[in-house]
Amino acid sequence: MIPLANARNLVRLPCGKLAERETIRIVVVEDNPSLANAIAYRLRDRGHAADVVADGAVADRFLAQEGADLVVLDINLPGLSGLEVLRAMRRRGDGTPVILLTARSDTRDRVTGLDAGADDYLVKPFAMDELEARIRALSRRKALDYGAREAIGALAFDRAARQVWAGDEALDIPRRELATFECLLERRGRLVPKSQLLDHVYGVGADAELSAIEPHVSRLRRRIAQYGVRIRTARGLGYMLEADE
Repeated sequence: MIPLANARNLVRLPCGKLAERETIRIVVVEDNPSLANAIAYRLRDRGHAADVVADGAVADRFLAQEGADLVVLDINLPGLSGLEVLRAMRRRGDGTPVILLTARSDTRDRVTGLDAGADDYLVKPFAMDELEARIRALSRRKALDYGAREAIGALAFDRAARQVWAGDEALDIPRRELATFECLLERRGRLVPKSQLLDHVYGVGADAELSAIEPHVSRLRRRIAQYGVRIRTARGLGYMLEADE
């Protein structure tokens, strides 16, 4: 969880209407509030989840702890530069697709960014339509890496489509319950604190109490119990997802 002292570097934007398309979680690392908010609003309007971080050091910790499906990363940032954040991601084996943003158009700068591990590059100012197209392209590429569904009990989770299956039946799971399941599955067999679930489901810095996660866990628990999957509660600590023996 990001320390509260750095909360000013995180912007929680209201959820937009979910579109009928694949939803991915995108972290926008940009210290220009107008640009960052414009990107995040556009992404949310297209049905994606978006967290905004305005500081490189905070972004580094956030990505190491929480991860993302895709990162839109400015190079010139306070704390750590975007290139330092990117190099740190690649050193720890994080292959999340990264689109670098910069005001510099010099070829050497683009080469430096790509050599550091960036997947794509956009020079400011840019059209939002172009950013969206590049995100779609990288999302398709990432989906190929997901491979087979991840099984637990009698369920299988398709990460690319963000869909839970029971045999040949796709389960109709509400968005926030699905996000809860996804977070618990990523850490299956380990205790997940309520605070971490809250950040994953509502977004970092959201104006929501820890208790807000409880009804989602409760409904999800009832929904998946028949498939040999249970959610254990460690009172006051968090939750753990596991398959029945």
